[in-house]
Amino acid sequence: MSDAEISTEQDIAQSQADIKQKKATRKTKFYYSFLTLVLLLCIVQIGFGAVLNISKTISNTSKIKTMEHILDNAEAYNGHLKNEIKLFSKDKTLEGIARNNLKMAGEDEVLVIINENNDETSDDGKESKNKSKQLTENSAPEQAKI
Repeated sequence: MSDAEISTEQDIAQSQADIKQKKATRKTKFYYSFLTLVLLLCIVQIGFGAVLNISKTISNTSKIKTMEHILDNAEAYNGHLKNEIKLFSKDKTLEGIARNNLKMAGEDEVLVIINENNDETSDDGKESKNKSKQLTENSAPEQAKI
C-alpha cells in the first residue's frame, strides 16, 4: 500500500469518526434540550400549584373570619333573646305588657283612657281637639266619663 492510499483511508476513517462523534453530540444535545424542557414544565407546574394553594389558603382564611364574625353575632343575639325570655317569663313583666297593650288594670287601680279626635272645622286651618277620659275601677263595673 502506498502512502496516498493510507492517508485517504485514514482521512475516510477520521471523517467517519467525526460524523459519529457529531451524531453522538447531536443526540446528547437533543436529550439535554428535552430534559431541560421537561424540567421547565415541572417547575411551571409546581409554581402554578403553589400559587393556587396560596390563593385557596387566603380565600379560606377570609371565609373562616367571616363565619367566626357571623357566629359571634349569632351568639350575642341568642344571649339577647335568652335575656328577653327571662324578662318576659316573670309575672310582673307579663302584667306590664297586659296593662300597656291590652288596657288592663290591676286590683284597686283606676284605668284612664284618653281618646283624641282630630277634626278640621275652622277656616283658619286650626284643629279642634275633643278629649274624653274614662275612669274605671276593677272592683266597680261603673265607668265615669269626663
